[in-house]
Amino acid sequence: MAGITKFDVVVIGAGFAGMSAAGRLARHGARVLVLESRSRLGGRATAFPDRDTGELVDNGQHVMLGCYTATFAFLNEIGAGDHVHMQPHLSVPMIDRRGRRSRLTCPTTLPPPLHLVAGVLDWDGLPWRDRLAAFAMAAPLKLARREAQPGARRRAASPGETVENWLIRNRQTATIREMLWNPLALAALNQSPARASAPTFVRVLGEMFGADSRSAAIVLPTRPLHQMYAEPARAYVERLGGAVRTGVTAKVRIDGGVVTIGSNGERWTPGAVISSVPWHALPDLFDDVPAAMADTIDRARRMESSPIVTVNLWFDRRVIDEPFLGLPGRAMQWVFDKRTVFGGDASYLSLVSSGAGPLVDRLNEELIAIAHHELLDALPDIRAARLVRATVVREPRATFSLAPGQPARPSTETGIPGFFLAGDWIDTGLPATIESAVRSGHRAADACLGRQASGFSL
Repeated sequence: MAGITKFDVVVIGAGFAGMSAAGRLARHGARVLVLESRSRLGGRATAFPDRDTGELVDNGQHVMLGCYTATFAFLNEIGAGDHVHMQPHLSVPMIDRRGRRSRLTCPTTLPPPLHLVAGVLDWDGLPWRDRLAAFAMAAPLKLARREAQPGARRRAASPGETVENWLIRNRQTATIREMLWNPLALAALNQSPARASAPTFVRVLGEMFGADSRSAAIVLPTRPLHQMYAEPARAYVERLGGAVRTGVTAKVRIDGGVVTIGSNGERWTPGAVISSVPWHALPDLFDDVPAAMADTIDRARRMESSPIVTVNLWFDRRVIDEPFLGLPGRAMQWVFDKRTVFGGDASYLSLVSSGAGPLVDRLNEELIAIAHHELLDALPDIRAARLVRATVVREPRATFSLAPGQPARPSTETGIPGFFLAGDWIDTGLPATIESAVRSGHRAADACLGRQASGFSL
């Protein structure tokens, strides 16, 4: 067997979860090997060159929030803290279905969630009756914040309740749901509010509108995704004595409690293994499923997915003057100007449809026509701009489903000594976000380090 090399920990998967786990382990002195089956790093948060323009195109727009504390700690650790830009406060420009433009701004002079209530009251995008509905959310948001604290017993939402039902129960009007809560739920949960589980949304709100008024601020990458974090993380791990390899399809074998990783004639028997692959890829790690993993793999196979569709449009001139615009009530809920976000080398717009089940199977030409029509409907002044190129990026399994009744998400521990799970689908309490992935990676790394303290030698 060629090339048996000693590593303390092998991490399978080089997305946010895997790279954050590898970074934390490397910082604590572990020699880490990261194996990625694709030719590029980043997993479901990566970028690729456009065939015609050569520009780097994200495989989907990723947005972060000011409450992503673990993510920012990870980026700072690998020297990439300046690869994102955070708003000074939540400020969301929107164009409603009537074409009216407005901006929701939450002042920093008031504590959460009062700053949100104040922002909505000052938001001329809503009629007064709908603005006043924000008062009814003050108490649920405070409860959501307390619910995240250890030992909390009261719950703001019932386990089987959908986001839509929860909002209606809390007296949110149809208009404020369309303009505020539904876009937020779709962006955070990647699922229709009529299907997504309310408790997970409540957890998001509890973190967004917690102690810091900047926790709800929108944070955007200022570089294509793999350059934003994956390549800096690779450099960090390798600088600390680890290795990162792409194009390597790993297989896991459990024999007598020993975890062995094999690929193309190579074999590693490290002290610990972290699988950070997504739920749908976990079963393929094993030729023979170990008994201790049977239930977890069964749940992973039964997990439904929720898609995201992104349409990228290139025009012959600049057409919007904001980094992003909300387009509530439309199939494409957000548009991002990559020139504003990435700088002058980027010249395209990304229009994003989250929870895109109704769109994902439609032809590219149809999706491009929908995106172009909705953009012109929102911004009729850009009709003079010529569309010179368009592409479609589909992520059919962008996230796992959060509909009530889905299989329970697994924990980091697996029942197999030295084999741990990471990924946004692990039970972090958060939806399938970057923050969930990073928290899971840190949790898995800490479990490995705890195993070290129990006799595992790094």
